[in-house]
Amino acid sequence: MKEIIPIFFTIDAGYAPYLSVALASLIRNASKDYDYHIHIVYESITEDAINKLKTLETDNAKIIFTKMKDGLESITNRKENLLKADFFTLTIYFRIFIPTMFPEYDKAIYIDSDTCIPGDISELYNYDLKDNLFGGCTDISCADNPILCEYFRLNAGVSINEYINSGVLLMNMKKLREVGFEKHFLYLLNKYHFDTVCPDQDYINAMAYGKILHLPNEWDAMPTGGKKVFDHPKIVHYNLFLKPWHYDGVDYEEYFWEYAKNSLFKEDILKEKESFTKEDEEEATKALEVLVKRAEEIMHSKVTFKKVFESNLEKRF
Repeated sequence: MKEIIPIFFTIDAGYAPYLSVALASLIRNASKDYDYHIHIVYESITEDAINKLKTLETDNAKIIFTKMKDGLESITNRKENLLKADFFTLTIYFRIFIPTMFPEYDKAIYIDSDTCIPGDISELYNYDLKDNLFGGCTDISCADNPILCEYFRLNAGVSINEYINSGVLLMNMKKLREVGFEKHFLYLLNKYHFDTVCPDQDYINAMAYGKILHLPNEWDAMPTGGKKVFDHPKIVHYNLFLKPWHYDGVDYEEYFWEYAKNSLFKEDILKEKESFTKEDEEEATKALEVLVKRAEEIMHSKVTFKKVFESNLEKRF
């Protein structure tokens, strides 16, 4: 009997077309020496989207859909919970609740849906986490922005070289349950309401600092505006605003379109690209400016992760 590798994605209905690309690439390139249980944790999704995504299943890759559990009422549409400082979605927090929702797994992989996976995912799974809570890659998408680098240092209390992107995570599920990561997250969220432009990501970095295994960045290669870094990325993550379904010339776009061309959502993806206007592009530019401005404001707040943890008001794991 083959070893099972559990992999998690979290989505809402609007991201099903892009998830189809992530799934197709993951399944095609994964080692046949393992079986894969691919869990899609969703807030809402159509039956049609489920049926289309299920067609990607193979003999060694099973796709399982699970509605997110109730009990997240405390995570509300407040300013400090906005993703990229401009919109609210509960799905960004779902990854924090995966360990308790799926107690049958001691270790798992989490991947964002705006990805393409040309590498063998079993290689990522086989990294030894030892006593660490997470494995992750440095968030290189922000490395060239001095304000965001300073934001990570002053708000989360983590330097840009140590600050990981939460879009690809190797998760020590057993250890996360043992330390009560989910409960402590909710406690901090409701007590301090930390202001943040990267909600789940800042919490993970601040809470798990010192308990994170830093992985080679090929496992979370991101477009950086024409500064393509890796010739052979293992996972491409179209983070922030540089999406190939919006723009031409995005770094690593060839990987996305290689798998999108055979997707049952191909027409939806092409329609989205065709409908992305100059006004939409200007809005994205403004959104990035808002994010940076908010980050600059937040890092000078009276209450930050760094101040709370370094004053010993709370302890990191």
